[in-house]
Amino acid sequence: MVTAFAGTVLFGVVLARLTLEPSAASAALVHANVRPGHSVNAYLEGTSTIEAVRQLGGNVLLGVPFGVLLPVLLPPARGLLRVGAVTVCLMTLVELVQGALVTGRVFDIDDVILNTAGALLGYLLIGRRLGRAVHPRRRHWWTRRTAEPRDT
Repeated sequence: MVTAFAGTVLFGVVLARLTLEPSAASAALVHANVRPGHSVNAYLEGTSTIEAVRQLGGNVLLGVPFGVLLPVLLPPARGLLRVGAVTVCLMTLVELVQGALVTGRVFDIDDVILNTAGALLGYLLIGRRLGRAVHPRRRHWWTRRTAEPRDT
């Protein structure tokens, strides 16, 4: 748990640095995007292949730690849908904050989608097993066997 907490703090610092500083790569795309796929197409058609891979792959990789750390730190957040929902909420908040506070940054729904895809990938590859190792599954109260009455 301590390692997961330290990883979360480190990830938070990296996330803040990556998302709360102006980006030269997105200078041409300084308008809000609420149409899924719009900025992905802009990167694929308007920039070099290396820059497109860096931007799109970076957004996917940025979400992976959520899928790995959420099941460890928040056992109720285990599960593919829950990890996805928490990631969508957190990344939407990050996008809104960076759009409101950081010069040269705007809200981009494609970033939220790519980050969520990364979180789901991280959960499927590592997070599910790691979460179960740290927090073994408990049976629900309605499936637990009641104690057998003793013969007296």
